[in-house]
Amino acid sequence: MIMSPLEYSMTNRRSFLRSVSYGFGAVAYTAMMRQVSFAAESPLAVKAPHFEPRAKRVLMLTMEGAPSHVDSFDYKPELAKRDGQSIGKGKVPNGKLMQSPWEFRQHGESGLWISDLFSEIRQHADKLCVINSMQTDIPAHPPAFIQLHTGISTSPRPSMGAWVLYGLGTENENLPGFVTISPPAGVGGSTNYGSAFLPASYQGTKIGTNRQAIARAQVANLKSPRSQPTQEEQLAFIQSLNASAQQRDQNNPFLEGLTEAHELAYRMQGELPPVIDLSQESSETQALYGIGPTETDDFGRQCLMARRLLEAGVRFVEVCHGGWDQHRNLKEDHGKHAGETDKPIAGLLRDLAERGLLKDTLVLWGGEFGRTPYAQIADGRDHNHTGFTTWMAGGGAKGGLRYGATDDFGYEAVENKMHVHDWHATILHLLGLDHERLTYRFAGRDMRLTDVKGMVHEEIFS
Repeated sequence: MIMSPLEYSMTNRRSFLRSVSYGFGAVAYTAMMRQVSFAAESPLAVKAPHFEPRAKRVLMLTMEGAPSHVDSFDYKPELAKRDGQSIGKGKVPNGKLMQSPWEFRQHGESGLWISDLFSEIRQHADKLCVINSMQTDIPAHPPAFIQLHTGISTSPRPSMGAWVLYGLGTENENLPGFVTISPPAGVGGSTNYGSAFLPASYQGTKIGTNRQAIARAQVANLKSPRSQPTQEEQLAFIQSLNASAQQRDQNNPFLEGLTEAHELAYRMQGELPPVIDLSQESSETQALYGIGPTETDDFGRQCLMARRLLEAGVRFVEVCHGGWDQHRNLKEDHGKHAGETDKPIAGLLRDLAERGLLKDTLVLWGGEFGRTPYAQIADGRDHNHTGFTTWMAGGGAKGGLRYGATDDFGYEAVENKMHVHDWHATILHLLGLDHERLTYRFAGRDMRLTDVKGMVHEEIFS
């Protein structure tokens, strides 16, 4: 069990805050902030993993709305052979099988089957660990999306990013350890990047939303309207109030998180703006990500920003792309969304590999569930939680691997089934964390990301 931040000695910080409250002042605050706020006692300080990790950081590419696995990474020739027929087996008696409008081809030395929907990503087939046997509990967007992020769909729990940050800390004291880029406002909102009962220090920092182009997005209050000396005086005064309250209440987790947040926010003002400034990248790199052309510009900017954050020491970054819920008009709309993301993701994989980052960066791709092999409203597909696809790349995942399988039609996982709990356990293992030992005491028991379930699928490790 990893110790709670409340179990760490807070002597240095409390002594410092007391000195501020007794008039030590802003000069001392400026001189001592870096030393005190990120000392070994900080909840964000780097922590040793349980065992040797394969990955050091995570990049999660979330396709909200559920992309169709049988039209992308799960080749089902039976759909073409039996197009228009009933699936049978009593599962969906009114469903008529619908062949994919995209042709599948084998790619790379591994021969992975990937459809024309992702013509750019398929060039990196030998980097991909394609998991065709994913399962989740509920075929409805909000609970499934929340479960993808937190492990459970019924009550607020810490997000995976918060758990990773709690378990490993962050390598850059001046940046948030967990960043979410353009998250959806619906399907759970801030629950998907929140810290729930974990200290607030571990929640994600949001940059933009899916309702706004990332080029216009800003981090709230990143620039202070006050001069630096005035801001230092103000922050010192606020922290003195926190210190007084902490002495009165003793071990108040809210105040501990608030103190850490104030200190991190101050440090971020100097370091975050240049990190998310994409104009510092060459025109060749921007073109690699698809920045410029209308179709790929927005998601390309998100992916390049994510790479810059990871390179600067951020532990966990999520990039979201919405709109994949095609109950009708599958070919046109899935084609549109793939067109927006395909080139940026391919560019990201190439860039990470060329910079030597892919070997210890675990890249995740997928949605909250998949889609049915049978048609809905003539040219769409319904929700399918019993069998769908995600993929991993880098970070110790075995490239060029197809793991698990659905039945002949892609309706249900039948081989090496990987529930979301197993997926979480496997991701944590790649980061050097034992999902059964990564716990936090709350409500009378040791809570964890995988609840009381989860199995590590070591077969996908390189």
